Amino acid sequence: MKKGSGSPPPSCGLRQAQADANGRHDDAGGRNDDAGLRHAEPVEARRRNIAPGDPDSEPFWRQKTLAQMSVSEWESLCDGCGKCCVISLEDADNGELYRTDVACNLFNTSACGCGDYANRKKLVPDCVKLTPKNVPKLDWLPPTCAYRLVADGRDLYWWHPLVSGDPETVHIAGASVRGQTRPEGRLKIPGLMKRIKQWPEPLEATPLEEPVAALPKRPKKAPKA
Repeated sequence: MKKGSGSPPPSCGLRQAQADANGRHDDAGGRNDDAGLRHAEPVEARRRNIAPGDPDSEPFWRQKTLAQMSVSEWESLCDGCGKCCVISLEDADNGELYRTDVACNLFNTSACGCGDYANRKKLVPDCVKLTPKNVPKLDWLPPTCAYRLVADGRDLYWWHPLVSGDPETVHIAGASVRGQTRPEGRLKIPGLMKRIKQWPEPLEATPLEEPVAALPKRPKKAPKA
């Protein structure tokens, strides 16, 4: 196997696929979807709910391709899930990916992001820098990745910070790896194979708010004798 997502056959040969060492991506300018995961609906379907002839009502990710985005737009497109920093293993025979719970040594699991984003390429030479050209080719990117969704002409999920307006929704939806990874250290393929994990699917809809529990009633004071 090579680095790349999810439990391989016990006898398969694995090799490590390259994984990105950044929690975000900074370049403007093969699908392997997890079983049972439902994609965000196509952009054209969502556009039916937008007033025609009013381009200002459409967010930039529905109007532009990845190559047309500004640097700030490209940066904001990252949902902060951290899955691109998690090491995956690829079956050398059939190309199937198995994601582990082991992350790049630069990954800060509590912050769910790169610990040294500006210098990641110097510190981790094999860190893959996302570009509009290579995004469609990187099958180890999670199927929920905003860059993949836009490249495929699909809309973002409800939990993406650009949609919800809250960076916490990616974690609330269970779409991130925050607090659930360990650093790669000196692990080799055999050790990585023991760390293969089936990551849960994100929530498809906003979770219902739980009712606030009623405050306990104060005990009545005993009458004075």
